[in-house]
Amino acid sequence: MVSGIEVPGIARQLAALGAVFLLAIGARATEQLVDGIAAQVGTRIVLVSEVLKAVQGPEAAMRKAGATEQDVAKLRAEALEHLIEARLVESVVARLEVTAKEEEIDNTIKQIAEMNGLTLEQLYASVVFHGMSREDYRKQIKQDLERRNVVNALLAPDVKVEERDIRALYDAQFGSQPKVANVVRVRQILIALGKDTGRTPEQACAMATAARLRVLGGEKFEEVAKQISEVAPKDGGDLGWLPADQLADWMHEAIDHLEPGGVSDLLVQPFGCSVLQLVERKQMEKPTYEKVHDALKEEAFNHKLEERYRKWLDELRQKTYIDRRGYFADAAPKLGTGALPGEEDESKTETP
Repeated sequence: MVSGIEVPGIARQLAALGAVFLLAIGARATEQLVDGIAAQVGTRIVLVSEVLKAVQGPEAAMRKAGATEQDVAKLRAEALEHLIEARLVESVVARLEVTAKEEEIDNTIKQIAEMNGLTLEQLYASVVFHGMSREDYRKQIKQDLERRNVVNALLAPDVKVEERDIRALYDAQFGSQPKVANVVRVRQILIALGKDTGRTPEQACAMATAARLRVLGGEKFEEVAKQISEVAPKDGGDLGWLPADQLADWMHEAIDHLEPGGVSDLLVQPFGCSVLQLVERKQMEKPTYEKVHDALKEEAFNHKLEERYRKWLDELRQKTYIDRRGYFADAAPKLGTGALPGEEDESKTETP
């Protein structure tokens, strides 16, 4: 998704791979980072300016809301990891010669526009409005197409889905569901607080309030959630379909009076500050196994493919020389643990 615009055909697969659209951002208030090399990835490099550009918007919003330097360091470190991943995939794209052609990029963007009922100029105008240039947008589409090409060539052929996988998924999703149920679909932006986050209640609520105002100002709830929520960020804060009679009291009270698309007031809980959006209400009949079989098969395939992709990417990291430098050597999260500045860190990975 780009600002609520979906890529037909490749969207689900890219989402299954954990495809990350680059965040985007500005220099630290207490330290002006000079452009240079943020990381070396094999024979490729990531520039400091690339990382700062990748987080420009979210960092500005976080600082305005009173985020700590630890929060900013984590944001930058995560952006660097996304760029490192992109460099790793680029090297495989070059080796396999599966570069996305300009015609393929043009066709994909045309499909996106048609799917959303837009002309190409309207699509590009939307992209620019949300802070991404035409060139960066085309570059992002190119990267996602090439990632898909790599996955299809190297990983997808080895992923197999058996009937028992589909049956297990059906039982997990629908086994305890009544034949007819009132359900609601809800999105959430959550800013956690407490010692583990380094945020005070005031800071967490200020960030959540700023996010709410962005949504009320016209930004899509899911796009804001992707940037800052600590609940289902990859899914735009989507909590999925929830049985209305099983909602927690505080959640039920927050959305009970809302119309679809409505946004709740700021909600303060011991674990953090949040904002909810009611997406839709409906009565849902329990689907038969046969009716959802094909969709569940695709879901099971995508889940296995995502696991295989992440395992492959971890293996590729282990085989590649990765050197995070300067500020980013301190801010780089320890793989698998999310260590922040001041914690023990392993910022170099080298082939034995």
